[in-house]
Amino acid sequence: MTDTRPIILWFRRDLRLADHAALSAAAETGRPIIPVFIRDESVDHLGAAAKLRLGLSLAALGQSLADHGSRLILQAGPALGVLARMVAETGAGAVYWSRLYDPEAIARDTSVKSALRDSGVVAESFAGHVLFEPWTVETGQGGPYRVYSPFWRAVRGRDPGAPLARPGRLAAPETWPGSDELADWRLAAAMNRSAAILAAHARPGESAAAERLAGFVEEKAQDYKTKRDYPAAEITSGLSENLTYGEISPRQVWAAGQRAMEEGKAGAEHFLKELVWREFAYHLMYHTPEILSRNWRAEWDDFPWRTDADAPEVIAWKRGRTGEPFVDAAMREMYVTGRMHNRARMIVASYLTKHLITHWKIGLDWFAEHLTDWDPAANAMGWQWVAGSGPDAAPYFRIFNPATQLDKFDPDGAYRRAWIAEGQADPPATARAYFDAVPRSWGLSPDLSYPAPIVDLAQGRARALAAYEARPR
Repeated sequence: MTDTRPIILWFRRDLRLADHAALSAAAETGRPIIPVFIRDESVDHLGAAAKLRLGLSLAALGQSLADHGSRLILQAGPALGVLARMVAETGAGAVYWSRLYDPEAIARDTSVKSALRDSGVVAESFAGHVLFEPWTVETGQGGPYRVYSPFWRAVRGRDPGAPLARPGRLAAPETWPGSDELADWRLAAAMNRSAAILAAHARPGESAAAERLAGFVEEKAQDYKTKRDYPAAEITSGLSENLTYGEISPRQVWAAGQRAMEEGKAGAEHFLKELVWREFAYHLMYHTPEILSRNWRAEWDDFPWRTDADAPEVIAWKRGRTGEPFVDAAMREMYVTGRMHNRARMIVASYLTKHLITHWKIGLDWFAEHLTDWDPAANAMGWQWVAGSGPDAAPYFRIFNPATQLDKFDPDGAYRRAWIAEGQADPPATARAYFDAVPRSWGLSPDLSYPAPIVDLAQGRARALAAYEARPR
């Protein structure tokens, strides 16, 4: 007999309807679908900015599902307990979800799948958060890649398949299970007064992501390679926040990039390389999960990092008050928008780990709290790449000078003016917004004088190189 029991579709970081393998598989059965998002410990452990952005994404997904005759069920608690209760309440015969690749998610999902199957419920996971499953990309010796360039060469000619179409109207169950109200979750609460500021800079949801990708291909892909390092140029795609929550799939982005290459857009291939850089981060996280919390290169374990997250110099870095305009502008951009230009991320990370000889984990944790596009794999690999302790790392002696970098990549001062109000007679709204976004307890206002540099750049570089030379070998 044909199985007519509902299928529970467990949404996580795949908050879209198009190119969603689990959703498509469920829809093809013709059975009722019960979409659910679970607020478990993985959600509660998110940083403040990421929680806010997740709430915006869930609201957009809920509306999209409603437009397709469905609804998004919200429940809180340990994933297995929530799913088991929903199966009992609805008579569902299957649970589908998209795979994740961080160690905590793998452990949770393995346990959930085993328990559901033991109880007679079909439990299936599907691909979709990366282009290629991490175990399918191997070196000639059969192991994982540890360097980006050969990884890129290995996947650049692969076909990830065409993106799946968005299903039509979704079959609904006869009765819906109970659901929390999204507002009651108060996902933006930890942002306090800056919540509205950050939300104004977000572009949540599947439709917004698709529009952003189309606009990039049409207007920016041509110049992407030559202008992407200029933070005031606004030439990047801005898709990091959408990819983080799965509002668009990497396969959709790959397909658009390939079309742009075929159309002769000069920067399209470099854009695809950046997408594969994200892919490489997931490859590494899956095969070497220690990258999330420990030095990927064990020989760095004895390096004399500063580990005091409340040291005065570190506090100045966190608050965008180092006296180095590139560093400070970047940190303020993050507080106002929840994002930071990629070139700027390298500068602030190099300054913290090298000029201030501070452990990369302090920066990684600070970014996790304040980025709306926080991604576990990309954040960890980025910090360790700059610090020198990670895979494919920049050599420790490559110390970015924030002053010369600003001269090179912000020659007319547009980025500095956009984010640093001090010293301007009429600072723009972006620069003023920083003082409304940060905690009142910091006691900051645009009337303050801009600080003198907390570290002489030449002395900071010399100190970093001396520590590098003196480290145990």
